[in-house]
Order: sequence, then C-alpha cells, then structure tokens
Amino acid sequence: MTTPVETLRGALSDGGQIGVDEVSTLLPTLCPRLFTGADIQVDRLNSRVFRVKSLSNGVATSVVIKRLTPALAERNELVIKRYLPSIGLPNAAPNLVGTISEATGACAWQVHEDLGSSLLDPQNPRADAIAAAVELVARLHTRAASAPILAECRQQLNNLGMPYFVSNVSQALARLESLQALEETFTPDQRAARERLLDRLHTLHESIPRRAQLMHELGGPETLLHGDLWTINTLVIPGSQGLEARLVDWDRAGVGPVAYDVSTFLYRFPADRRHSIWNEYRCALNRAGWRLPEPADLNLLFETAECARYANRIVWPATALVSEGPESGGHDELSQVLSWFESLEPVFPNEGGQLA
Repeated sequence: MTTPVETLRGALSDGGQIGVDEVSTLLPTLCPRLFTGADIQVDRLNSRVFRVKSLSNGVATSVVIKRLTPALAERNELVIKRYLPSIGLPNAAPNLVGTISEATGACAWQVHEDLGSSLLDPQNPRADAIAAAVELVARLHTRAASAPILAECRQQLNNLGMPYFVSNVSQALARLESLQALEETFTPDQRAARERLLDRLHTLHESIPRRAQLMHELGGPETLLHGDLWTINTLVIPGSQGLEARLVDWDRAGVGPVAYDVSTFLYRFPADRRHSIWNEYRCALNRAGWRLPEPADLNLLFETAECARYANRIVWPATALVSEGPESGGHDELSQVLSWFESLEPVFPNEGGQLA
C-alpha cells in the first residue's frame, strides 16, 4: 500500500520538481495532521504550486506548497511575517506555515495555509467581493505609506516607480539592439517585429522626462505594493462580517506609487467596470485623507506602469535568443509582447491622456 509520503514524492517527481527529498521529509513535520490518515491527494495548480490535501476523521486538511528561488522565498517571508503585521494587516495574506530549503540552495518550498480557490472573478465580479478586495488594497497602500517599516521595505524590495520604468525600457532597448548581429537568421516577420518593438521602446525612452515629471507631481507618496495584483492573486473568502479578501503570491512585492498596483488590478476588468471599481478605491483613499488625480492624468500614470511591465517581458526572451538561438522560443514571446503594445488602451478609454 502506498503511504502518504510516497504519494507526495511521486506527485512531485512526476512534475519534474527539485527539492522532492526535502519536501517529502520535512512537510510531515511541519504539517503532521496531513499525514495521519491513510492517504493524501496532491493537485498540481501550476508548474510550481501544489495543493496537498488529506481527509482524516471526516475533516479535510490541506496546505498549498510553492517552489521559489531562495531570494523570492525570503521576500515572501519578509512581507508576510514582518511587513504586513507591522502595518496592522497580519491577515492580508494566507499564513506562512514554513519554508523548506533544497539542500544545494537551488530553490525553497514555502508552505501556506490553504484558503481555497475563491478567486476574484474579473468578468462577473460580485459587488461585495470587489468591495472586499478594494478595501484591503486601499488599507495596504494607505497604512504602509506612513509606516516606519517603509524605510526597511525600500532597502529590501524593488522600486516599482520611475526607476522600474527607466531600467526596463533601457534594458529592453539594449537587448533588442544586440539582436542586430543575428538579424540574418530572422524571418521577415521576426525582423519586422523587432523593428516595431524598437520603435515603441525609443518612443518610451524619449518620454521618460515627461513621465518622471508627472509621476513626481501626481503619483502620490511611495508605499508598499503587492507588485502583481492580478485577480488570480486575490482570494475572497467568507468572514465573520461578510466577505474578506486575501492577497497571495507576494513574489514581486515592491515600493512605489499606488498607480503600479491599481493599474494592474483595473486592467484585468472590462473597460465598462473600471470606473466603478476605481471610485470604490478612491473613496477608500479619501477616507484616509488622500486625494488622487483626474482620470486623464491617471491614464498616463497607469500607462507608464503597464509599459514598464511590457518592457520587462522583452528582456528575457531577447537575452535567450542571443544565448540559445531561435530554439529558445524568444521570437514567439517577443511577438506576444508586441501584440500587447499594439492593443494597449487607456484604463479609462474615454478620458484621453495616452503617451505611448
């Protein structure tokens, strides 16, 4: 008969994971209730995230385990165990049960409480679910902006404001220009995609002074940011007084203006829903004494954040093309980024204010 530990080991090994020995040895120590029954179930949620579930004495017990680089694991732990509690939001993220390090230091597995799969639905969101998510994001931003711990956040986390935009645009330009030496190996479509991306990036680079001025004048105070505020990272669960939100996957947490997080969030929803969601967020910030720019100016701030993310997604496939050649899949990724640029619309389509 297969033991629970053997089931866990087999599921992780079938997924081609590393650190299987360490997880198989230490997870029963961290979560003994998972392994008291006759069997467990391991569900793969994505390439590096698994739900481990047991049914013992009629009570379901489960955790979510996630493979990370050691640096990202350290960032998650800092945010969940230090930064969020310090601003009075210890429940803003699922509890971190523990971290299991792979023996050679190649990766770490983090074990989180499992809050289920009640993700915020961007297509048909419930009003109370939106309200819960927006309220949590607003509390995160307003509390962290004035918290003493923000000084430490600046030292430990990435700056996701203008430095992020400038760095990514500059690096993307340099990487695409380095492909000039390989251009003879490109198909006409690949050559055209590179040229169109270069045009986009040169335009973005030329706009840096104006964007920096707008960010300085209108961006508001720096604060702690989730850094990857997609709806797939937003859980909404029942609480004692209605729905409550939790944010998962703090891998890209950073410091910067709220536009970075808010643009990510709003772009996930249909255009006709964004104004109402924005108004809820704005009202929450108004209660904290914050005043935010008008929609046309916000479009510029949001576009800056979105273009910084697009530029970031150019760097790695372009680098892979130089080091690994066309087999890397870099051309397909660059074409995808180009399609994002060419379909980019303002968060508020009827308010103007687009630079790219």
